[in-house]
Amino acid sequence: MAVLALGCDPVEDINDSLAENEAGIVDEFSYTLTEDDYKETLGLDYANFNTIDDARDLIPQVLEENFPFLGANSLSTVTYDLYQPVQTERSLIVYTVTTEDYDSYPDTEEFDNFDDEDQIYTFLDDKYGDVDNRTLISLTYKFYDGSAQTLNNGFLRVNGSWQFALGLTNAEYNEVGQGFANFNTEDEALRKLPIFLKDKFKYDDVAEGTIKSVMYKLYTTDEDDIDNDGSVEDRATYSYIANFILIGSEWEVYNNVVSQTLQFGNDGSTWIPDNTISYSLVAADYAFIASELGDTYPAQTSSMTQYGNMDRRSGNAAFWSDDMILEAFNLLLNDLDPSAEEGQKYAVTFDIYNGSNTTETFFLIKTDGVWVMQ
Repeated sequence: MAVLALGCDPVEDINDSLAENEAGIVDEFSYTLTEDDYKETLGLDYANFNTIDDARDLIPQVLEENFPFLGANSLSTVTYDLYQPVQTERSLIVYTVTTEDYDSYPDTEEFDNFDDEDQIYTFLDDKYGDVDNRTLISLTYKFYDGSAQTLNNGFLRVNGSWQFALGLTNAEYNEVGQGFANFNTEDEALRKLPIFLKDKFKYDDVAEGTIKSVMYKLYTTDEDDIDNDGSVEDRATYSYIANFILIGSEWEVYNNVVSQTLQFGNDGSTWIPDNTISYSLVAADYAFIASELGDTYPAQTSSMTQYGNMDRRSGNAAFWSDDMILEAFNLLLNDLDPSAEEGQKYAVTFDIYNGSNTTETFFLIKTDGVWVMQ
């Protein structure tokens, strides 16, 4: 199987490779969609897809346009951009939980604070359960977690549920260089909040691609008829939500686009979404096959162990037939991937000797619990 490492112009790179390959077949390669692919080839307004289904349906057109010479069993892992908007809202309701509020619940009346997140959501459901969709509650409350602290976090009503947005404490505003518990401009907030997140989660195991919603306060005189039940200061300090995504070790402002990958296989006439896993045998795999089939095929496994390949010379005493290899690969794949689902595909590449040292690839699919040739 030929695996290509692509440079600045992947289409040109593959064409150059094919100039040296009269067969004109590239079995496996990676490709990242370009702006021209989205806008010119597909005629889209933006350089991204709205849904994964759109990507599945449209990417084959790009592959057919760019790589018309590729044939059956070719595989392409395609990286594309997916539009996943996380809307931002200005706070419509600013509220500080009162002593009377805490006293209304048996679990919170004794100490006048929350000590469990479920208590917060119960309170929100009772007080604001009927607000309009995408209403943001900027909630200040006391929470006990080893010690009592005053928190201000955001809770966005989304389709009947509450979406949490992390807020900054007064001390955290001070730590990011603010004299008051707010930012002065949006640019200042978007510059400092990634630094704040990196420090806050530096000891946590946060997966790359994680998106965090952060509610921050901005001092502004632009009221825009926001319904607000606080003081004069409240009417000049509003809460906003910004979203950040972890890329590598850095938090970046989330621009509503995430990179995704899909694999496509060529069935001989078109490209279709494909779940094929490419796998090349290593020394341990040959050893495993020999241990499993040594008694059944002593000549074949002895030769394989000695030379690190399968003899494909028909008529030779060590010859591995297709059926023998299929038997061996059933044992191997069941050992390597015992929980593989029905319909899972593998492209298994292995070393052979047919008069010269080369490789061969078997394309297998799990059918009725057994690995069979595609």
